[in-house]
Amino acid sequence: MTRAFACLIACMTLSCAAVAAAGTPVSLNANLVDATGHVTLGELFDNAGPARDVVVAERTGPNIVLDAAAVQNFARRYGLDWDNPRGISRIIVRGDSLMAAAGRNREILTYARSLNAGEIVQATDLIWAKAAETPVDAPANVDTVIGMAARHPLREGDAVLAHDVTAPIVVKVGDTVLVTYADEGVTLTLQGKAMASAAVGDTLNVLNTSSKKLIEAVASGPDQALVGPEALRLKAEQHPAQIALR
Repeated sequence: MTRAFACLIACMTLSCAAVAAAGTPVSLNANLVDATGHVTLGELFDNAGPARDVVVAERTGPNIVLDAAAVQNFARRYGLDWDNPRGISRIIVRGDSLMAAAGRNREILTYARSLNAGEIVQATDLIWAKAAETPVDAPANVDTVIGMAARHPLREGDAVLAHDVTAPIVVKVGDTVLVTYADEGVTLTLQGKAMASAAVGDTLNVLNTSSKKLIEAVASGPDQALVGPEALRLKAEQHPAQIALR
């Protein structure tokens, strides 16, 4: 193979790789309007496809000004390629009050008070409110939210979204944990040190302080964990998809 031919092959390979890495070409919508307070990729760009409902920013006033470069980079993370041909630096999205008012006929769950990160959601913390549309990430029912922990501070009046809450931590790293093995009437227990934090159903390593060996256990309650058949049963109940993939 000649040197020139080898260089040609290398250039073709790099060119193909660049094409493969490119995302879906999109252009900025001519009418940048948001009626819900959640500015999405679909409201900013045409042909956003599966990424159209991804929230870019929250609009709290009549308009919101977005940094074009930041939006461009954010869109690329979701496979959208906006080349910004006009070289604009700011994107202004206005709220459509008429559209919002006309559509305020749906009820969604909102927070009745502000919650701190890690705080457990109670039934009294939730209230139904009118909204223009149901958020994409709205929980299916109240029961899926009650008893969950806030991932970050939540404000009174905010819509309840599934990704804002998570299972509460019942074992913290460094805690003394009671590990139980139970099977066919035989029960054994030992104390160990949690090497990671975990929610109910999560797997964590526990250091046996006597033997200095690590035990893989499943968190079952405050500073408690299981091993053996009961651990597998609990994990299957809490994370059925993970068990099915094995």
